[in-house]
Amino acid sequence: MFNPSIVKKDFPILARNINGHPLTYLDNSATTQKPQVVIDAVSNYYRQHNANINRGVHLLAEEATRAYEEAREVVADFISAQREEVVFVRNTTEALNLVAYSWGLTNIGKGDEIILTQMEHHSNIVPWQLVAQKTGATIVYLPITTEGILDTSKLASLLSPKTKIVSLTHVSNVLGTINPVKQICKQVKSFNKNIVCVVDAAQSVPHMPVSVKDLGCDFLAFSGHKLCGPMGIGVLWGKRNLLEEMPPFLGGGDMISAVYWQKTEYADLPQKFEAGTPNVAGAVGLSAAIQYLQKIGLEDISMHEKELTRYLLEKLSDFPEVTVLGPSSLENRSGLVSFVFKNVHAHDVAQVLDSVGVAVRSGQHCCMPLHTLLNVSASTRISFYLYNTNADVDQVIEGLKKVRHVFQLKK
Repeated sequence: MFNPSIVKKDFPILARNINGHPLTYLDNSATTQKPQVVIDAVSNYYRQHNANINRGVHLLAEEATRAYEEAREVVADFISAQREEVVFVRNTTEALNLVAYSWGLTNIGKGDEIILTQMEHHSNIVPWQLVAQKTGATIVYLPITTEGILDTSKLASLLSPKTKIVSLTHVSNVLGTINPVKQICKQVKSFNKNIVCVVDAAQSVPHMPVSVKDLGCDFLAFSGHKLCGPMGIGVLWGKRNLLEEMPPFLGGGDMISAVYWQKTEYADLPQKFEAGTPNVAGAVGLSAAIQYLQKIGLEDISMHEKELTRYLLEKLSDFPEVTVLGPSSLENRSGLVSFVFKNVHAHDVAQVLDSVGVAVRSGQHCCMPLHTLLNVSASTRISFYLYNTNADVDQVIEGLKKVRHVFQLKK
């Protein structure tokens, strides 16, 4: 098992002081910090190899192209995929939009149904709403229980001959719920093998081993910046036969085989979906981040986060004014905890925590419908990663005691 206190030294920003306190960074579901090895990889690319790819025949162009494609190989291996099925995008949001616009607008029509869940991020709701508006399709939602767990017993009643796609999050960025994606995909495919299953893996791929082969999905999306990589680089994985049938999402340079005055022939996968100059440095940084995490071990990272979550929930039990959202069982929960502090707005809680150096997220976390369903205006979210320790949890608890004092709340 790795030592998070040693790992923390790999991340330069974690040496900062905030408001006179050592930085306690617990906003990892929003974005993770970057280890020196990733910073060096991006810097070295720009210092030594920067060039446009797939265009030039000079040495720098060849080096940049090789680095970009080697990064694709690293990503493919990371999720047990084939390299031609890995499409580089900016982030999870762009990946989901690509599927919605390219596959969705081509295959979904009036009267068809799209199944989502009640715990989806806006990125996995809004694109499908746009598709539904354009096509006349209908969106239906798989409900959650009062504990924030998907009610999979209702899935059978939602599936119908009208169902064209099921799109769901692997891990909720509010509730921390780990959804049984493999089980759901199997049930969907047993009902109709032609229903497409899409997985938003933004909160799972950075924290646990994920294999697209094992999940049995058709598309999977995640972001580099949530797994120690740079911002502006993400991944869409899709089954080759589906990607080959889909029209391009964007048109322009590098996604073509040949262009004529009245028509265009498209490049092979995955270039067909990578129009224009890509984020080569981002891909290089993502590759370095993945290799860094693989050396530590995703299973160990997952176990470490669960232990931190257990420790935090035990400490929060001393705060009767705090209501924790999501599953009570650690078996169904990832390394994030959202909560409501009675009579104190989440933004106020976050500001008080910031005053003692603790960075957390407050608000609706791009999940307005879910917060409305929970009858909660906003929540405070603590999210762990490999460099967090029990001492970080202790600092949160000291901050919450300050919240209690500032707002003159009785224990």
